Amino acid sequence: MTNILLYLIAYFLASVPFGFILAKVFADVDVRQEGSGNIGATNVLRVLKEKAPHLAKKLTMATFALDALKGAVIILIAMALGAEQTVLWTIAVLSVLGHCFSPFLAFEGGKGVATGFGVLLVMQPIPALIAIVVWLVAGKVLKISSLSSLIGLVVLLISSYIINPTIEGIVVHTPIWIIAFVIFYKHIPNIMRLINKEEAKVV
Repeated sequence: MTNILLYLIAYFLASVPFGFILAKVFADVDVRQEGSGNIGATNVLRVLKEKAPHLAKKLTMATFALDALKGAVIILIAMALGAEQTVLWTIAVLSVLGHCFSPFLAFEGGKGVATGFGVLLVMQPIPALIAIVVWLVAGKVLKISSLSSLIGLVVLLISSYIINPTIEGIVVHTPIWIIAFVIFYKHIPNIMRLINKEEAKVV
């Protein structure tokens, strides 16, 4: 019962659309109707730079931090309760699914990047840190958030296999692949725009 409760909390907490809530409460802007329509930090930044520039950076950082923490916090609580690795990884996957397919938004949601990196920073800290550094550098150089996120995702997968050939408690990398697949799936529209050279830059 404890595990089931943790799973439910993980999914529903991760489903809370912080980007949408923060932009609506503090700037009276519905980010779902502006920019790319996404609720994540990148679209919050893009939209609020036009609608409320004095709040853009603050709300973007808050969105990213809350999206990252909402998965990681439940994993840390489960760790404190002595949960097994299989339970922790299930929470990690459910957190990403909750963010990407939120019942509060008719099962729409974000891209899963911040939440994915948040849970993986707890579960696979070194590969996640490497991926975050690569993502930040790529973002600075390329100025394209989606491409930078996908590059970071590939780096995370590769570094995970190099640093941790077998995952403690579960051996295989299946949960990481599931998280990567969900993030990749949510980026398909971005990938199509990248192919067509139509993807907007973040400036």
